[in-house]
Amino acid sequence: MTQSASQSSTFVIVGGGLAAAKAAEALRDNDFGGHITLFAAEDQLPYERPPLSKEFLAGKKALPDFTVHDGDWYRDHNIDLRPGTTITAINPADHTVTLPDDSTVAYDKLLLATGSAARRPPIPGSDADGVHYLRTIDNAVALRDILTEGASLAIVGAGWIGLEVAAGARERGVNVTVVESARLPLLGSLGPEVGEIFAQLHRDHGVDLRLNESVQEITVSDGRATGLRLGDGSTVAADAVLVAVGAAPNITLAEQAGLTITDGGVQVDAALRTSDPDIYAVGDIAAAQHPLLDARIRTEHWANALKQPATAVAGMLGKPAEYTELPYFFTDQYNLGMEYVGHAPEYHQVVFRGDVAKLEFVAFWLSAENQVLAGMNVNVWDVLDDIKTLIRSRAQVDPQHLADPQRSLASG
Repeated sequence: MTQSASQSSTFVIVGGGLAAAKAAEALRDNDFGGHITLFAAEDQLPYERPPLSKEFLAGKKALPDFTVHDGDWYRDHNIDLRPGTTITAINPADHTVTLPDDSTVAYDKLLLATGSAARRPPIPGSDADGVHYLRTIDNAVALRDILTEGASLAIVGAGWIGLEVAAGARERGVNVTVVESARLPLLGSLGPEVGEIFAQLHRDHGVDLRLNESVQEITVSDGRATGLRLGDGSTVAADAVLVAVGAAPNITLAEQAGLTITDGGVQVDAALRTSDPDIYAVGDIAAAQHPLLDARIRTEHWANALKQPATAVAGMLGKPAEYTELPYFFTDQYNLGMEYVGHAPEYHQVVFRGDVAKLEFVAFWLSAENQVLAGMNVNVWDVLDDIKTLIRSRAQVDPQHLADPQRSLASG
């Protein structure tokens, strides 16, 4: 793109989270002088999502603390920010997006950062008062207000959101029951070896963890949720219910626009370009080809929202770029703080290094060829770079050496 074309171009960003804000920031940081319009569905300045189930519920952060930029920043950087505006259609043929009043806005390049919505399974009673989902700041405010000492909360789902809310609720003196259909928490994310650690962690902190159990209905009295009825016929009484059974990527716009959809997301190449060369996608919705891992990956993690926009913006500006960051996420639950990096949907074994009982350890997911696919450091904070190096090297390691805290990780 020439400088003159850049100055007269219009770039449209659709999304109201971290990825959208970072994309606008990256455009200005790369001296894009054209028009930028950012459409955010929520009537808020773009903000980060992870604190909703972490520091916000714990009362440690307020919305301004995790709002990406204040209103003055958008004004000072000449960003046409339109909160509370939902795009109803993308029209690739004429390079426009349609607004709720059927008016259109033209674009030269379009970035989709539409994120995810909380999954809403067809559980009877799920539309009753007192049933909560957690995806927006309004959701978080409503949930926080009922997490008072002595109250009871039933959580459907032992994934990241469910467990983080359970930890925050217990620390506020709330009685918590978590119901999970799998045999362990986080089974799909971490496997049984580490899932067992999280199960014990929550039981040690007083959570009534019901595993291998289904929810038949959310019980209701006078229009308000009173708990759960489970598949074994038992009931769980609760003042409120949180349904936390995963996220659904917001890909309806992309589907209706005819963009290629794969792996539950919008298919993009390593430059985060969709099947339409003038449309890019980042964050939760992007099913991206990863050059290092030689796999198409879609993850719903904060790191993608933070870092992918810079790559997409480079492509939108006509510069070569590939997104090569390893998948990364983190959590803090009770006295367990951890970081996970890598990608191990299938693995041969998990090797532990350190003291698992004291929650001071590193776990490594290995392939059958003893290559490190992923690593997780728990309350050990000086090894993340070494873990990344092991993953990127694809070198064969000696599992016994890896498990020995006296040996350098750099040597495998």
